[in-house]
Amino acid sequence: MDAIKAFILQENLLPGDSLPTETQLCETLGVSRSSVREAIRKLEALNIVSVEHGKGTFVGSLSLDPLVQTLAFRASIYGTEDLRGLSDVVEVRRYLDLGCAEQVVQSLHGTDQPELFNYVSVMEEKAKVGHTFEEEDLNFHLGLLANTANLVVKQLVHSLWLVHMAVVPQLGLEISHRLDDTAHAHRLMLEAAVSGDLKAYREAVLYHYAPLEAILRERIQ
Repeated sequence: MDAIKAFILQENLLPGDSLPTETQLCETLGVSRSSVREAIRKLEALNIVSVEHGKGTFVGSLSLDPLVQTLAFRASIYGTEDLRGLSDVVEVRRYLDLGCAEQVVQSLHGTDQPELFNYVSVMEEKAKVGHTFEEEDLNFHLGLLANTANLVVKQLVHSLWLVHMAVVPQLGLEISHRLDDTAHAHRLMLEAAVSGDLKAYREAVLYHYAPLEAILRERIQ
């Protein structure tokens, strides 16, 4: 596995680029065909390589999907008796949002953001009738980061959001509780960002996570 990853780096290959055949890899790396196949299988599971039958092996998408699967299972493995796994995920999400606060405010300051405000309005309307708003929530958080340059942060925010949403239903957690507060928190975050108020933005982030963190604290105790 290390040798194939090193080969990708040495050849400056990018996602979608073709890798040599099994035979060529065996010769290049000086290993057996079975070793190459096993390494390819494991690397494919990590999205480092992608095997397309009849076409060949390529550098994979390098997505964080394996991380999502592992974290979701890690957070839910103890079931409803122990919510510390989900609590940890929520805490890391909060860390990321606070850590990105300055970049978000800089990128949105002075802009109109009609699409993001529309997501907020839809969330508020759905909250009034007790409906959840997962799609709008995800689009909102990705939209906040749309103009920031750090691709890894964007992927982590997306991945942790997916973990969060994958785990909550499995644990039977009541996600409709305090929906109004959560929807309103999104509006406060956006209004603070477009007005350039970093302090208010960070306070809104804390307010955003407060309802769920309160539920988790109640359940953990």
